[in-house]
Amino acid sequence: MSIHDFFAGDRVDLPALASWLDGLSNTARVQSARELSAKEQAQLYEAAKGFRPLTIADFVPPGTSPLAQVIHFGRNSLPMFKIFEKRFCRPPNGNGKELWGYNEQTMSWATGPGYFVCYDIDDGQVLIDYLKVPPQKPDAWPSIKPNSAGFSRFVYYRTQDTMRGVSKHVSIGRASRDGKPMDNWFVLCRDAAS
Repeated sequence: MSIHDFFAGDRVDLPALASWLDGLSNTARVQSARELSAKEQAQLYEAAKGFRPLTIADFVPPGTSPLAQVIHFGRNSLPMFKIFEKRFCRPPNGNGKELWGYNEQTMSWATGPGYFVCYDIDDGQVLIDYLKVPPQKPDAWPSIKPNSAGFSRFVYYRTQDTMRGVSKHVSIGRASRDGKPMDNWFVLCRDAAS
């Protein structure tokens, strides 16, 4: 069985897909999520609306130490540079209402790290917000740069990602710029070892 078997025409069998993903090993789940095509990601995003309420606890599990990194392996719907990671952490100040993070990918030297703040929004969704940049970071992360600097301006500046829940470790997102949805979707799979 493959992840594509849960997509039939315009329909996604989301309950069966979620159960199947939850039953996979960490490695198989990441690999399967990263096989989703651009069309399947768009379908999954629409199907996931209201399916599984999502909170920031799905991105960084409760009990994770402040500034401890949690990796989410991703694939986007763009024509190039599809494979990436979003790395999240809890702030050190005890603020349980937000997470901090950045993007790790092969073009980071050009695009910048794409720092963001992440928090819960309405309808059981989570927002990854590039309009906000965290004031500090784990030591191992790259230097914090504003998303308006350099080539980052064309990738992260004025953007936000709305995330919806698919399964225990998998979420699906869609990017927007200046509040307008873009034709850019992406799937994330949390590293179960985190």
